[in-house]
Amino acid sequence: MKSMSLSIILAVCAVTSFTEAGKYKGLEFLEPCRKNSPGLEDCLKRSANALATNFQRGMPELGYTEVEPIILDELYIQLGDGPNGYKANFNDIEARGVSAVQVTALRSRIDDEEVQIQMTLDIPTIRAIAKYRSSGQLLLVKASGGGDYWGQYDGVKAKVFIRAKPYVTQGQKFLRLQQLKLDFTVRNIKMGVENIKDSNTILQAALNLFINTNSQELLKEMKPDLRRKLVQQMSSFVEKIFAQVPYDAFIVD
Repeated sequence: MKSMSLSIILAVCAVTSFTEAGKYKGLEFLEPCRKNSPGLEDCLKRSANALATNFQRGMPELGYTEVEPIILDELYIQLGDGPNGYKANFNDIEARGVSAVQVTALRSRIDDEEVQIQMTLDIPTIRAIAKYRSSGQLLLVKASGGGDYWGQYDGVKAKVFIRAKPYVTQGQKFLRLQQLKLDFTVRNIKMGVENIKDSNTILQAALNLFINTNSQELLKEMKPDLRRKLVQQMSSFVEKIFAQVPYDAFIVD
């Protein structure tokens, strides 16, 4: 999900024309943070949340006129083995609500050789829709078919870790992403399927009962594929931002 990608750039965005010392045009709300200050992490968190608030309206200075919906091409889930094991593919996934992200905690380790930032993020609600196709059985009920999927994920918490190295080009310092990791939990999940092809109301009701009764287990099975795709998208996104954003947009000596 460019899903959750907003979370990653919260402490690291800027553009390339100065307005006043330490601040960049279009991002004057950012508070430049002094590397050796005891209040560095609180400062970075304030800047991160200010950026998140402004990002909800879009930031054309960075090439993002709209931040939602977040798009994922495909996710896959499998429950059980053998010919009757349940398999489902979700395509054309659209998610909304990620832009309401808030940074609730931030830790950093910054020196001349490396920047490490770990953020704890809260997202009140994410709503998603997708197309799906499935095969196999659930609770001895044939569950092959396809239709529309919807989901509401309340109380999303994520931890994001970024490791980057500074480098200098044309006399200006930038960052190059070395590693990005994330994990997340969801407090409450509501989801369902509808408009199932070649199905009936009894099967649809049975599927929705199973899905909501076992929503956390389904998320657990989906999580490895989802996390891998999120890391790929977020890494690409952060690399693009780092290529535009001078280091001193958010950290100064």
